[in-house]
Amino acid sequence: MKAIVWTRYGPPEVLQLREVETPVPKDNEVRVKIHATTVTAGDCEVRGLKLPLWLRLPMRAYAGLIRPVRLTILGQDFAGEVESVGKEVTRFAVGDPVHGAPGFSLGCYAEYICLPEAGGNTVLAPKPSNMSYEQAAAVPFGAMEALYFLRQAHIRGGEQVLVNGAGGSIGTFGVQLAKYYGAQVTAVDSAAKLDMLHSIGADQVIDFTREDFTKGTKKYDVIFDVIGKSSYAASLGALRPNGRYVLANPRPSHLLRRRFSSDADGRKFITGATVRRAEDLQFLDELIEAGKLKTVIDRTYSLEQVAEAHRYVESGQKQGNLIVTV
Repeated sequence: MKAIVWTRYGPPEVLQLREVETPVPKDNEVRVKIHATTVTAGDCEVRGLKLPLWLRLPMRAYAGLIRPVRLTILGQDFAGEVESVGKEVTRFAVGDPVHGAPGFSLGCYAEYICLPEAGGNTVLAPKPSNMSYEQAAAVPFGAMEALYFLRQAHIRGGEQVLVNGAGGSIGTFGVQLAKYYGAQVTAVDSAAKLDMLHSIGADQVIDFTREDFTKGTKKYDVIFDVIGKSSYAASLGALRPNGRYVLANPRPSHLLRRRFSSDADGRKFITGATVRRAEDLQFLDELIEAGKLKTVIDRTYSLEQVAEAHRYVESGQKQGNLIVTV
């Protein structure tokens, strides 16, 4: 099969189109013919090992110390069609349209992928009937990340929620989910993305190049910070009493501040590693089929253009999701 192979740590050019062996499903696995996958900022960070030091060393230990060896194909989510099944598989049949995420093993920049029908850190579910493969490919990463963190915030109807970094893969789903929970949503990102954010339900928008939300007079019940570039103290200061600062991409300094600080007004700092569950993907699919959630797609590339797609993501211009068709 054709796949984009991660040949070494470095710039987008280290991703090369090659012929590799087609995987064979185990007894409890399905093999999916991938129709679409995505490129996210996280993919780019892993590819170039542009990670905090405390993550860089474990990543090398997992993928390969000098160059990727145990992990050679990137890609976090997919949509496609079940092409074959192991003899123990009961939930899926050949021909079923599905979408999902392979977890730590990655491997979606390829024509085929094998994964268990259930269990482990993988998720697999039927594709929503009202979504194309391209639209469905983005849900297992972006929407599940947003759902996990916003659930930790326990949003109540009428609360003021700010999403910082709202224009990307996680943020665009975060805005829509916060609206689903009944919040008044303020979306923060660059000027070019503000019209799009209004179109998916944001009540107010802020261009971060012209205004710092932490220095304004408005206070929020929940701040969902996707990118983690705002000051910890300033973000807490922008919360109302009993507010929740939810951080999807913490730095070590954030974790230290959480450990050694407290707030008399009941403000909370929430972070952690995402836990993906099949029932959460099913919940999101139900929202999609009810018309309450949609995928924002900026551009679509072919498998052969994955390196070019990585360059575009690193430019910071991506609005919503970038899709790769396979």
